[in-house]
Amino acid sequence: MPILPGKTLLDSSSGNNGIALAMLGAALGFSVHLAIPSSLPAERKRILAALGATVDWTDPGLASDGAILRARELVGNDPDRFCYVDQYSNDANWLEHFRTTGPEIWEQTAGQITHFVAGLGTTGTFMGTARRLKGLKSTLQAISVQPASSSNGIRGLRHMGSSIIPAIYNPHLANRAVEIGDEAVFAMVQRLAREEGLLVGVSAAAAVAVSLDIAREEAAAGRPAVIVAVLPDAADKDLSERFWEVA
Repeated sequence: MPILPGKTLLDSSSGNNGIALAMLGAALGFSVHLAIPSSLPAERKRILAALGATVDWTDPGLASDGAILRARELVGNDPDRFCYVDQYSNDANWLEHFRTTGPEIWEQTAGQITHFVAGLGTTGTFMGTARRLKGLKSTLQAISVQPASSSNGIRGLRHMGSSIIPAIYNPHLANRAVEIGDEAVFAMVQRLAREEGLLVGVSAAAAVAVSLDIAREEAAAGRPAVIVAVLPDAADKDLSERFWEVA
């Protein structure tokens, strides 16, 4: 029996979730229609084409908001055609991290974690994981990371002051909301590759850069800390980005 009889799976994405949905559609035999900013790197576009997804490329100047608006337009015009995932409003997004990511971090740190750091994209990773960890340890510091401005190059992260706010987002969950600029993130991408052999994407590098700042603060204050950051993206799909060429 078809997974989605008579339906096409629809969502907006900045890249990673769209590729995941396209993979599932190809493997399980259902159609996938995505709305994605046209500024996506060539590698990601080729992956989506190879997986057979239908993609509406949206105005890059509107970033992920443009993709969200296009997905809403599509489902509004033809609601019977689409099964709209709506990752920005879907409670399954944060609940999965509440059920899995939070307990995994707690177990792997033996409950010693003091700080949790994650970027704000759909906000599901931060919302679910921070909720679970704070339930286990009331003193835990949850630090959210977002770009310093609306005109940023940190794909996958949202500048909350100028973007459509995800329905699943609760701004009061974070003990600190840290903003970071493009240059610091791009420098960390290169540093992680050249010093640690880790090819990560920009949202991952942002979380690492903020984590190091927190580590320096805690060390200066003489406070022991166990800081966990989430690195949700790899760089293999972004190697055509121009910041790699900067020395």
